[in-house]
Amino acid sequence: MAAQSMGEDVELAVLFADVVGSTRLYERMGDQRARDMVALCIDVMRGATEHCGGTVIKTMGDEVMATFPSAEAALNAAAQMQKQISAHTQLRVEGQPVSIRIGCHYGPVVAESHDIFGSTVHTANRMTSQAKAGQIIITEATVGQLTAQWRSACRLIDNAPIKGQRTEVPLYEVLWQVDDVTSMVRMVGQDVDRSSFTRLRLWWLDRELLVDEQRPILTIGRADENDLVVKGNLVSRLHARIEYARHKFTLVDHSTNGTFVREGGGGGEEAFVRRDSLQLKGGGLISLGRMPEAESAQTIRFVCERD
Repeated sequence: MAAQSMGEDVELAVLFADVVGSTRLYERMGDQRARDMVALCIDVMRGATEHCGGTVIKTMGDEVMATFPSAEAALNAAAQMQKQISAHTQLRVEGQPVSIRIGCHYGPVVAESHDIFGSTVHTANRMTSQAKAGQIIITEATVGQLTAQWRSACRLIDNAPIKGQRTEVPLYEVLWQVDDVTSMVRMVGQDVDRSSFTRLRLWWLDRELLVDEQRPILTIGRADENDLVVKGNLVSRLHARIEYARHKFTLVDHSTNGTFVREGGGGGEEAFVRRDSLQLKGGGLISLGRMPEAESAQTIRFVCERD
């Protein structure tokens, strides 16, 4: 990020990374050894940031705040940080590797005098506080900026309140442990099996919606900010979402009352998910909070299609 003498609005990926349990390190190892270990972690974070085209804005004790011109670059750096620190022979305490946690959010910031300000910074920091040791947690806005390769490594895991926002924000974990996400996805794309699909078509009342590469995530619930707003006393604010990755469609439930899926729409196989996920195949009915009924306002018809 170029230095700014006056406040300027820019869109960036903001990343926070910090050492997990640094207080315990000082208790176990003493001040000097712990300080040296934390400093080595900071060096690794800085090196990964710069290698991937980012800028370290500041370091604060055991934490780094960095910016990147794209979400893709931020995740490349985040994965590199995790891999290098988990494998570093000098970053071990009693035989166990030191761990870091990382959070990231993409959005507008005010850049001024080698620093950044705004709600994007607070949201990125909140993602870090939601992360556990060894995790990378990002927002839906960040996922929306990614290419298919990185999107396929992101999984919705929870929702969390964010200061200054009235609704909870979806949390995505990035599965950085995959040795080579890019080559893995490319391999899947070259060898598509017969169960793979390119789009999911949904019908609800008089609406028709598509989930595909152009819109890989669709949210369903009674809150107005969902892509498909379904009202009902058994429907949660964010009830479920459908994700497209690796030529497959997955329904992820986040509700109190669960989601029913009936294949074939009639007497087909029926499944129930609550706070869990289910791969959608063929076609059928999705019902929110109750058994599927073809004419119910809580029932959505779906079909998976190939080109």
